Amino acid sequence: MLINLSNHPYDKWSEKQKEAAQLYGKVVDLPFPAVTSTATEKDIANLAGEVLDRIVGMLDGDPDSAVMVQGEFTLTFALVNLLRERGIRAISACSERRVTELAGDDGNPKKEVEFCFEGFREYR
Repeated sequence: MLINLSNHPYDKWSEKQKEAAQLYGKVVDLPFPAVTSTATEKDIANLAGEVLDRIVGMLDGDPDSAVMVQGEFTLTFALVNLLRERGIRAISACSERRVTELAGDDGNPKKEVEFCFEGFREYR
């Protein structure tokens, strides 16, 4: 199983990313929690523990599972550390960022950004 802990639902992934995810089995979306700018380190630690408990319950001991963790940086860091401590693989999607400079309708410069999935990388 692959738990998609991000705010990018599986049904909106590119075909290339969906195919790569099949190596982990079924993909289940788990929305990445919102983290306010006023959250303390203790708040982050508590939230990470709560999310970890949900993940562990969802995985049900599946040794081939992984969690794609992508979201607010401090919570991501805390979660990746907790997952690794439990022997659960934590991965990230790797994308190539392609930027095209365009002229907007108003004549001002405009950028068009496309993220092209290239693979998954394990947090280590």
